[in-house]
Amino acid sequence: MNIVLELFVVTFKVLWAFVLAAAKWLVRPKEKSVAGQVCLITGAGSGLGRLFALEFARRRAQLVLWDINTQSNEETAGMVREIYRQLEAEDALRAGNLVEEEVLPCSNLQVHTYTCDVGKRESVYSTAEKVRREVGDVFLLLNNAGVVSGHHLLECPDELIERTMMVNCHAHFWTTKAFLPKMMEMNHGHIVTVASSLGLFSTAGVEVSWSGILPFEAVVCMYRFLGADKCMYPFIAQRKQATNNNEAKNGI
Repeated sequence: MNIVLELFVVTFKVLWAFVLAAAKWLVRPKEKSVAGQVCLITGAGSGLGRLFALEFARRRAQLVLWDINTQSNEETAGMVREIYRQLEAEDALRAGNLVEEEVLPCSNLQVHTYTCDVGKRESVYSTAEKVRREVGDVFLLLNNAGVVSGHHLLECPDELIERTMMVNCHAHFWTTKAFLPKMMEMNHGHIVTVASSLGLFSTAGVEVSWSGILPFEAVVCMYRFLGADKCMYPFIAQRKQATNNNEAKNGI
């Protein structure tokens, strides 16, 4: 009898969770403000990381940008500073028009860049300590950094497979361990992890990542219809062309 009762309670809780989720979907909760908050983005030098940085800058966040590529990271920081300048000009215009609006003055906002290899836990921990010392406590950690080998499994060197796992998986543990304790202590903060759909559906050229949620035959049929089985081919061809050019340049 107890088992039947427990099953009923669990079923009710699951159904109630669906109801609450549907309610939140229909009635959107108010967005939390990140204005003036320290937001750290990994892999900020390009791609999604750069887009995240620009969007958070528009929302007046204090940004900390991590990337293994110093030059591209600084380029992102330059774009962020330009957004800060534009917001500051808009604030000055509003002030001149005597428009009363509670906004964080952009003159107080800064962007900080750090060169960090998130695939190495020593680099993550030491850089995190520098951030705490030089910037302050992190309010939002955005785990965005990721790599793709662009090789078929049998052609992919073991080192690249290990690198993929370290950056795309293990790094999230290192960064979370570095910043979560202080968030828990303050009862204030968020951790966001960016994941590719390839974590659920694999495709040709990224065999070093995946798990499946559909039968294999269904995945093959769907991928061939969408052309996803060949989506990595241009990337692989570009990589091979770059390798051939380097070998020709070096006289190999």
